[in-house]
Amino acid sequence: MKILIINGPNLNLLGKREPKIYGTQSMDAILDELSELCEIEYFQSNHEGAIIDKLHAAGFDASYRGIVLNAGAYTHTSLAIADAIAAIEVPVVEVHISNIHAREEIRHKSMISSVCYGVIAGFGMQSYRLGVEALMRCEP
Repeated sequence: MKILIINGPNLNLLGKREPKIYGTQSMDAILDELSELCEIEYFQSNHEGAIIDKLHAAGFDASYRGIVLNAGAYTHTSLAIADAIAAIEVPVVEVHISNIHAREEIRHKSMISSVCYGVIAGFGMQSYRLGVEALMRCEP
């Protein structure tokens, strides 16, 4: 079973970026932990089109059990990413490290939630683990 994790803009800075919000754990550390659960593929881009291309590439590939997506700020602005998720067959779980509902009002609205299998927010880097575990348990 293979799960793809996609991170959007600025998430390449995890472990360094705003530690009071995002913590100090690096993405590499959580990927090491998750690789004990199942096969993990990881992709990060600061570019909306690259994220859409990756969703398209994996979204019809039966070797993927699902996609864990932290779209970063694109969560709140990208109808294009929402359309890409709606178009694919592989389930997508939206994740956020912080509780987006406890932050600035602009972050309270997600453009992608309605087309995702589920949403997990506010559990720090463990949000990724919860997303992976949810996909491992969902009906194929």
